Amino acid sequence: MNYRTISALVLSLSLVLATFYPLLAEIQAQGQDESLMTIGGKPVEKDELIYLISKGKDSDPSSTGMSRDEFEENLNQFINYKLKVREAVELGMDESQEFLMEFESYKENLKAPYLIKNSLEEGELRKAYSRMQEVVRASHILFQFPPNASQEDSLSVLRMALKVKDQIENGGDINELALEYSEDPSAKQNKGDLGYFTALQMVQPFEDAAFSLQAGQVSDPVMTNFGYHIIKVLDKRPNPGQVRVSHILVRIDADDPNAEDLARRKVADIYTEIQKENTVWENIVKNYSEDPASSQNGGMLPWFSVGSMIPEFEMAAFSLTEIGEVSPPVKTKYGYHILRLEDKKPIDSFEDLEESIRSRIMRDSRSTMIQSQVMAIQKSRYSFDENETSIGNLESELKTFTQIQLPGAVAAKGLDNNELFTLQGTTYTMSDLVNFIESEELKIPVKTSAFDAWYDRFTAAKLNETEEQDILQNNKEYQMLLKEYHDGILMFSLMNQEVWQKGLQDSLGQRSFYQENIQDYQWDERVDAFIVKVLDMNQLNEARAKLRGSTLSTELISSFESEFKSNNPLAYQTESGLLEFNNHPVLSEANLNESYQEIEVNGHLHLIVLGDKLPAGPKDFSETRGLVIRDYQEFLEKSLTDRLKEKYPVQINNKSKEEAFVSLNQ
Repeated sequence: MNYRTISALVLSLSLVLATFYPLLAEIQAQGQDESLMTIGGKPVEKDELIYLISKGKDSDPSSTGMSRDEFEENLNQFINYKLKVREAVELGMDESQEFLMEFESYKENLKAPYLIKNSLEEGELRKAYSRMQEVVRASHILFQFPPNASQEDSLSVLRMALKVKDQIENGGDINELALEYSEDPSAKQNKGDLGYFTALQMVQPFEDAAFSLQAGQVSDPVMTNFGYHIIKVLDKRPNPGQVRVSHILVRIDADDPNAEDLARRKVADIYTEIQKENTVWENIVKNYSEDPASSQNGGMLPWFSVGSMIPEFEMAAFSLTEIGEVSPPVKTKYGYHILRLEDKKPIDSFEDLEESIRSRIMRDSRSTMIQSQVMAIQKSRYSFDENETSIGNLESELKTFTQIQLPGAVAAKGLDNNELFTLQGTTYTMSDLVNFIESEELKIPVKTSAFDAWYDRFTAAKLNETEEQDILQNNKEYQMLLKEYHDGILMFSLMNQEVWQKGLQDSLGQRSFYQENIQDYQWDERVDAFIVKVLDMNQLNEARAKLRGSTLSTELISSFESEFKSNNPLAYQTESGLLEFNNHPVLSEANLNESYQEIEVNGHLHLIVLGDKLPAGPKDFSETRGLVIRDYQEFLEKSLTDRLKEKYPVQINNKSKEEAFVSLNQ
């Protein structure tokens, strides 16, 4: 594990929190005797070294124990890293606006895995994916609430739903009852039969009820935003995944009383034609299909899963089992279809679907449910106590005021000190809520009063802040991750200022370094050469005729490249220029006194044209500038490290050092 490995671990970025340094100081104060080392008198904990090295080992599955030499190498790299962080702090880089903004920008990503919300979201993701392994076929009857329904109205709807449920359980046909009672507009066509569906295709209460029932069972009334539903599960089966079909469509003209019969006869004739030997499906589609979107491309439709198409079409598609199998005519509301199976594939993995599931969950009622659960857990965990009497008074006093009017109304009515709630021993008042409103640069669209909307927002904000503080104070892994990102930015900033940018931009320093180390930038003996590797021996004679007896020149090389290589790009590989010959795989075998020769190396014939030979000597600065910059940056880094070791003496606690070594090998 080299220096850049540890650097890569610490260059990821995150946010600075106001309590970070007080907390760090407290941690350090508690563990002075257990410090791994001091740098310029300030302690560095062994846990930090263990964390960074372990993180590097975790990224390498083949990694096993660590030898003493490897440990010493990593320790030295860690010391150099901490010296740079210490210098960056001394220079005030951790207080710069650039640092604070950069650190802040990564806060959400850094803390997210440790939040209550994350574990609840993960649970919903896994539950949704688990449900996706199954498809459910159900029928339902919808009983809608009247507009502006009263409590009595809602009870009347509920009583009707219970009455119809009793009829179903006593032998009534849910599909016939749906025709009579359901207020779902589609019931007139489907008699309440929703076909097959899977997770995230119905509103959450409906989905929860459907997946909790066994085939043949009838639900109690299920309330959604649409009203009360009575649900009967007709079938459950494994999710068949996705299917791709092509189809032929024969439409039915709704204005022609004879259209149904005509369409049925036409599709029957087409189906008969398809059964004939040597019939080309694409030609039949092009000639007869009345679907303009697909008739010109063989009737091909996009991939789809259960619940994506109308039930009749979908059931016909998923009933096909063999690629190329053709269905009998299927009637839907669009007309008659004949389907051909093009391909099938199973449901995608959780990893492939995770972001799609997350997006869909965050767009439906589950997101509100998750947020409610988060707040409930936070309130319980952090001793939240609402002043119900004060809240009731504030709601009454402020219910008519808008967001803009609210602060003034609070002041005018003398409500500033009215208590809202206590959270971990801290009491928040109406004054705190007003300050919060004035600090937020947004307007909340409200269905209730502005006070209620802002009170809910303020409460959520304070609970989230409290949870973040709890993580920071009590989660060791988060503390380490936060420190890693914090120190990584500082180390990067110092290196960028003192090494990388300086090495790139200091042209005088580069030339001075080049002159002082000229012995490292030397050419070996070279020869001007043009080498043609023959890959297609059928093209050998033409190339040989072109090169044999010719004098090496730019014109010769250009002519060969344009006349031969460009016309036969797979016949030759070429190399040209002033080349060091002693270790060259081809030139090391050549006779440098012959201007033209042919040499076989590694099974390929090489045609060689040689020019002038040049003795060994120094490279021009322009010829080696890239290498000089790299070496100069390494020199600057070593000089920086040596200077910092003098500025901040390192004292190692050998007992803690040995404990760290043992811990890394457990």
